[in-house]
Amino acid sequence: MERYGTVIRLKPGALDEYVRLHEAVWPEVLATISACNIRNYSIYYQNGLLFAYLEYHGDDYEADMAKMAADPATRRWWRLTDPLQEPMEGAAPGEWWSRMTEVFHTE
Repeated sequence: MERYGTVIRLKPGALDEYVRLHEAVWPEVLATISACNIRNYSIYYQNGLLFAYLEYHGDDYEADMAKMAADPATRRWWRLTDPLQEPMEGAAPGEWWSRMTEVFHTE
């Protein structure tokens, strides 16, 4: 299992819509998240930033993310959520959610 922490900016004024959407995530999207070996997935908000935590239980993260990106329901979902977000300053070209470096963990 590998832990991921990622961050992205939420556009000003978008919080209510972002929360509304995530109060009823589509079952097809949740099924794809699970089928792509993601578990214990949470998104937090603070001061204009979204922080996501997830645990990846697969063997090929890039292949699973490509599978997720090819899913029609997930693509429709992203058409609703992506306009509410903007990449972090200094994000790599094409990077949406920026992966964070884990500096501490305990169980």
